[in-house]
Formats: sequence, C-alpha cells, structure tokens
Amino acid sequence: MTRRTAMLGAALVTLLAWARPARAYDPKETFMQGSIVLSPEVSYGHQFDLEHKPGYTGVEYVNGGIRFGYLPLSPLAAGTPVHGAFEIGLEPLYQQYTSPEFVYFAGLGPALRYHFLGLGRLVPYAELAAFAGATNLKITEIRSRFTFLLWGGLGASYFVTDRTAIYAGYRYEHISNGNTAKPNRGIESNAGVLGVSFFFE
Repeated sequence: MTRRTAMLGAALVTLLAWARPARAYDPKETFMQGSIVLSPEVSYGHQFDLEHKPGYTGVEYVNGGIRFGYLPLSPLAAGTPVHGAFEIGLEPLYQQYTSPEFVYFAGLGPALRYHFLGLGRLVPYAELAAFAGATNLKITEIRSRFTFLLWGGLGASYFVTDRTAIYAGYRYEHISNGNTAKPNRGIESNAGVLGVSFFFE
C-alpha cells in the first residue's frame, strides 16, 4: 500500500468517525426519490494480461473520486429478489499510476449504480461508469493524450447510520483511446474500491 493510499483511507475513516451507530435504518426513507448521494472513494488496481501478448507492462495505480449521485425513482420491485433503487451520478476521477511510471489520468464521466435493498443495512450493488479525460501514460499498450476509462463492478454497502454507508467492492477496469491514436491495445485491470456514501433528502 502506498503512502497516498494510506492517507486517503485515513481520510475516509475520519469521515466515518462523525457517524453515530444506526438505530432506525429504513431503506424507503434513505432511498427516497429525489435524494442526493455524495460518495468520496479510493481504489487500487493492477493490470492483468488478458490477451497474453508480448510487451505486457504490468501497470499499477491508485485513484480517487467523488460521485455526485441522484435517485431519480422510488425503490422498485418490492417483495422480489431485485428490490432496489437506481442511482445516477457524475464523478470527477483522478488516477495516479505508480508503476511503471508516476503518471496520471484525470477525467469526468457518468456513473450508474443499482442498490439491492432486500438485506436490511447490508446493501449489495452493481455499477457501471465511463470517463473521458487527459493522460500522460505512455506504455507499450497505449500512447495518447486523450483516453477513455470504463469500469463495471460489484460490491456492498453497510449503513452505519440511516443515511451514512461504507462500501467496498470489486471493479473490472478497461482503458482505451478508442483508436484515436496508435498503439491502442488497451489495458485491463482488477481493482478494489473503498468508499463512503452520504444520503441527503
């Protein structure tokens, strides 16, 4: 774990220290239509060799972002296994590559998350996000100043109060410049994420 990752993790713990133990968590109230969700998060990822081609770089990175989310609908499908709520959002993201070079990606993009509400305070989720932004990463697989960063993931939140949740999950991340420059073999990586969400009416 890098010093930067440890500092970001400590910041999340400090935010959670303000939260009191949950007493009367009600998903209908927390995930009320029109609610706003603010979610600072950090992630660590490592490239894997999907295509087994020569010249594999082995990129590692940490990133941080803040998702500004909105719940456009009331919870759906009550009484079924897919009872849940949609969250749509916008997230600025900064990704710091730590290997093989100390370079970056910075971008902005939409994020979508579906929260499964059938397990009380434990709320599994599925998510998708897509970003466009600037980078100075120049490796065998990709060399461009502009790139796209996409991820899909699964995880779970736990509500420590009726409107504050910590979450952790897995993400599959893909980076590509959309063939706007060569080379564009792209980067595939596995990543773990840690965050906290604050819900506001």
